[in-house]
Amino acid sequence: MAERKKKPTDWRKRFGAAKAPHVVMLHADFAGVKAGNTMLISSPGEIANYVARIPKGETRTMDRLRNELARKAGANAMCPVTTAIYLRVVAEVALADLAEGKRLEEVVPFWRVVLPGSKVAAKLSCGPDHVAHLIALDGGEAAV
Repeated sequence: MAERKKKPTDWRKRFGAAKAPHVVMLHADFAGVKAGNTMLISSPGEIANYVARIPKGETRTMDRLRNELARKAGANAMCPVTTAIYLRVVAEVALADLAEGKRLEEVVPFWRVVLPGSKVAAKLSCGPDHVAHLIALDGGEAAV
């Protein structure tokens, strides 16, 4: 049987197709968040806006991103699963923009949250070493 080729992901399409951010009530424990808590399901756009506001040369942890956006939305927590997925979508769109000739200053600086040793960096099309390179170009510390 012939092996089917996997169609490449259209990251821009995934970025635009996501639902608007919304808060849900958990009726069962999920991804480390206990039942009875409210959880923000964000969007690539909201995450991109957050990341774009991080000053040049600085980084934020995924936990800080999740805590700040959850608090802003009035939720107890932010979904760690969709956060990682949407952060990858934001990163892949930025990488595509760079490949198309945009300057570093013109793309969402995902490397300020996606650090080289993270699970998200390992899944990116560019790999963790390139993330470290982008952090160094941005004036930050890649050894985080």
